[in-house]
Amino acid sequence: MTSVLDLAPVIPVVVLDDAADAVPLARALVAGGLPAIEVTLRTPAALDSIRAIAAEVPGAVVGAGTIITPDAVTDAVTAGARFLVSPGWTETLLTAMRDSGVPFLPGVSTTSEVVALLERGVTEMKFFPAEAAGGRPYLKSLAGPLPAARFCPTGGITPASAPEYLALPNVRCVGGTWLLPADALASKDWGRVEALAREAAALGGRRGA
Repeated sequence: MTSVLDLAPVIPVVVLDDAADAVPLARALVAGGLPAIEVTLRTPAALDSIRAIAAEVPGAVVGAGTIITPDAVTDAVTAGARFLVSPGWTETLLTAMRDSGVPFLPGVSTTSEVVALLERGVTEMKFFPAEAAGGRPYLKSLAGPLPAARFCPTGGITPASAPEYLALPNVRCVGGTWLLPADALASKDWGRVEALAREAAALGGRRGA
């Protein structure tokens, strides 16, 4: 599979309380040009949502976020997740993600964590929580000494700040929650979600070299 970081400029970060919303939501995001979808394991509906998207939305590349235990790795991959995202990492979790056979983005927020992953041959990472951990200036400062590291910053990113992140040479995509406004989900306004996805997909021209 193409690197998760290169599938689209924005990976929607999705929290679902009702698995019945998973398929229409995923179809709207894919139609808008965002095939990679991170369903976070924060609700009881998450695994059922991943199963439904994997089975019924062939254009979607569904992944699982908030992976923090080896059991979560197993559960997510069994449900159909095609990539994994963690907010941080330990040796145990990293081993489980490696052994899963699917691409993964371990979370980092410090230079030492980035160097430790590079030592282990991991070059693609999630930078989290992006804004709280230093944001664009911090990532820009890493590009010189750590050019091999590529990031998907997530956490506090907005439609306004996303282009600034994507312009950095070490950022390939960003994670965004703005693509699923609470009122759009409540009203099942999938047309609005698709429109927001189209706007986000258009940011692809701002990716760093």
